[in-house]
Amino acid sequence: MSELVYVDGEFVDKDKAVVSVFDHGLLYGDGVFEGIRAYHGKVFKLKEHIDRLYDSAKAILLNIHITRQEMEQIVVDSCAKNGIKDGYIRLVVTRGVGDLGLNPYLCKQESIICIAANIQLYPTKYYTEGLKIVTVPQTRNFHEALNPRIKSLNYLNNVLAKIEAIQAGVVEAMMLNTQGYVAECTGDNIFLMRKGILYTPNIASGALEGITRETVIDLARRRGIEVREDFITRFDVYTADEIFLTGTAAEVITVVEVDSRLIAEGQVGQITQDLIADYKKETSENGTPIGI
Repeated sequence: MSELVYVDGEFVDKDKAVVSVFDHGLLYGDGVFEGIRAYHGKVFKLKEHIDRLYDSAKAILLNIHITRQEMEQIVVDSCAKNGIKDGYIRLVVTRGVGDLGLNPYLCKQESIICIAANIQLYPTKYYTEGLKIVTVPQTRNFHEALNPRIKSLNYLNNVLAKIEAIQAGVVEAMMLNTQGYVAECTGDNIFLMRKGILYTPNIASGALEGITRETVIDLARRRGIEVREDFITRFDVYTADEIFLTGTAAEVITVVEVDSRLIAEGQVGQITQDLIADYKKETSENGTPIGI
């Protein structure tokens, strides 16, 4: 089966799925996106992802001319037409075609793109052995510049941090905000267990309101674990009993070393193992049916 991509109202072969060189999403990163997962023939947390997409669009005054329900159907149809029961969906809304200037009001209509395919963010061994990460000099965007809660196409802040991680010999980096508090990693939220309490950076720290983040917080509380969204320092990270990352693509993955500090015994902790199992169960049982 040829891979089909949704582009502005029609499904086309991936080799013909193109946008104009004058699209402001390409020229200026002017647009928003979502990464979504499908499990066992169902799209997980579809409504939550669509709501976040529309919130991001509203924040940058990007008008989406179709309803949220229509957008949900585009995602489901993209999976069905590509035979995706377990996979990854990238939903993109750009400002659309304009001129070479910055003025977004010269873009007559937004462009909507949906790709349903597969992704493996980290090699399998990292899920069994855990990740080693480092803190990088690249700071997280702050609210008065480009608000981290906007999931925009301008991901250069994260890309630069990713480059620094790779140059340091690891696959992921921890980013701080301008005040020195832990914000998130380049593509994932971060959690740490410390003295029986599960901590994660609060939104004011510069963390994205991750869908997987919210799911794991709920799963932890169902287990009776106290969860605190707070300001977190590197001292808290270095002295944690367990650390794990969450993200739509990454799901839940352990961190065993940060800045050359071994985390506890350097193995996947029991709470992390429990939450990984809970997350797999949650994704297997819930979601919007694809219908294939």
